[in-house]
Amino acid sequence: MEIQKILFPQVGRCTDREMYFRLEKSGFGSNQMLFYDNEKQTILFRTGEKVWFDTYFNGFSIEKWKKYTILGHLTLRLELAGKFKVILLSKEKVNNEIYEKIICAATIETKMQQVCEFTYADGNEKGMYTFGLEALSDNSVFYGGAYCSEIAKDAVRDIKIGIGICTFRREAFVRKNLKILRESILENKRSPLYGHMEVFIADNGRTLEAGELLTPQIHLYPNRNVGGAGGFTRDLIEILEHNDLFQITHILLMDDDIVIEPESLVKTFMLLCLLREEYLDAFVGGAMLRLDRQYIQVEAGAVWDAGCLDPLKMNLDLRQCEACLYNETEEFSEYNAWWYCCFPMQIVTSDNLPLPIFIRGDDLEYGLRNMKHLILMNGICVWHEPFENKYSSYLEYYIIRNLLIDNAFHYPEYDAKKLNHALFKHCIQEIMFYRYKNIDLYFQGIKDFLKGPEWLMRQDGEALHQQVMAAGYQAVSLDELDMRFNYPTYCRSFEIQHTKRSKIKRNLTFNGLFLPAKGESIVQMASPKTVQFYRKKRVMHYDAATKKAFITKRSVRASIKYIIRTIGMLLLVSLRLKKAQEKYRAEGKKLRTLAFWKRYLGV
Repeated sequence: MEIQKILFPQVGRCTDREMYFRLEKSGFGSNQMLFYDNEKQTILFRTGEKVWFDTYFNGFSIEKWKKYTILGHLTLRLELAGKFKVILLSKEKVNNEIYEKIICAATIETKMQQVCEFTYADGNEKGMYTFGLEALSDNSVFYGGAYCSEIAKDAVRDIKIGIGICTFRREAFVRKNLKILRESILENKRSPLYGHMEVFIADNGRTLEAGELLTPQIHLYPNRNVGGAGGFTRDLIEILEHNDLFQITHILLMDDDIVIEPESLVKTFMLLCLLREEYLDAFVGGAMLRLDRQYIQVEAGAVWDAGCLDPLKMNLDLRQCEACLYNETEEFSEYNAWWYCCFPMQIVTSDNLPLPIFIRGDDLEYGLRNMKHLILMNGICVWHEPFENKYSSYLEYYIIRNLLIDNAFHYPEYDAKKLNHALFKHCIQEIMFYRYKNIDLYFQGIKDFLKGPEWLMRQDGEALHQQVMAAGYQAVSLDELDMRFNYPTYCRSFEIQHTKRSKIKRNLTFNGLFLPAKGESIVQMASPKTVQFYRKKRVMHYDAATKKAFITKRSVRASIKYIIRTIGMLLLVSLRLKKAQEKYRAEGKKLRTLAFWKRYLGV
């Protein structure tokens, strides 16, 4: 049984070769891999050349496979022509050391393309199993291969995955990913997933044309614009109510604006087919990798810690074997984001649906509520635009409101003292950024939480979202602004440094608020620093990804007003937070029922 295919770089997915294999040359000055045929996906060797596959996509996570599945003895099946030395290895990271063991070394010579098998007979089943190839003659060719295991047919579980996608006006991404799914899986009879997967799309923008997308395995549901929570829940409801027809065993929630590697889906499927009895309720998570630098891992699981979000294994360079081995180390994790999150359909019941919190925190709350085990594995991932390239002012409202909702259910120790500390710090920072509208949104998020779950049940999520969006800063094209964009000025803003003396001066003058203003500045929209605003009259908040911006202006009067309002909000929180939390714990479960959701969605 083929467990994991050996992958090659591919245009349209990922072309960073060291994510797939690494070259070790001897006797040649150049380090360019001119012998790799991208179209045929083969590697042509000269004598003495070595290639190693201890990489993100082609290492085998043996320790996790053995822990979570009924995997038997592992073999390596390779298609070769020529003369090779084949080296089977195990690699493990312990503390800061990497331990490597050669399990098997064999010499193979064949004039024609031939399938050869090797067994990992005496490995320690820790960390990663991998292999290397050394050419012993010119024009030796590697055509591909797979890790395999003999498993009785009656021991393999019958799995069918339902991919749930929520989209809002991202037609190009959806069409591209559906094309990949059709070609690689849905219409590919050679795929292990053929006949074991269906796709459900909640179209919140109601802009997708059914005629060009639908097949017997792709289902489209025009939906109200009620955010990711509403879209993904619509997918869950459609499967839940018609599963006698679909026979879905596992749901895989996946973002619409990602690039996918189809073998991530196949690997997920193989894991589920072979799960041990004690892990049948496990979630399978996909890591998020950067879309611009495809070898950088942004997150692989996360810890919530009452709002102090801690992404695990952040910023790893997956071209490095050490980073891949670090990924093999399991850590405590509380949830996996819905850019790629797979869980058993049996979790989805008429009284166990997500909360209607639109965006930011829906995946978190559902994971905290339901996840007992999270399986993360090298090679199961998606590529996504990095978050620092995304900024929306209106999210201020959702972030604080949903944090309070999530904590009401899952962290009752989050009291007024903790909230007030975060509130004061955040609002003072926004005052220093002159982003007064953000403070209004933040305050409104807290006030709406304090109204309790009954208020949330009565809301028209689509109408509320329009109000929230209108209340924030609107980024526009640069030619619509009355301030000139200058790229060197923007770049210089990154070079402004804190000194001990300047920090004291800024603190004493409230970042220069009580000194005469002078000059203008241009800063990064998503992550500005207070030092960049020191004594500035106006500041352009620029988004390099969209080439759009908005402007904020310094106002001493507005700053004093918002300081006073912040003090008032601290008092309101002290008086009303505990009561609102108790209401959510007592009555908030109604928000996750099928009856509520059908009314909310108008289904």
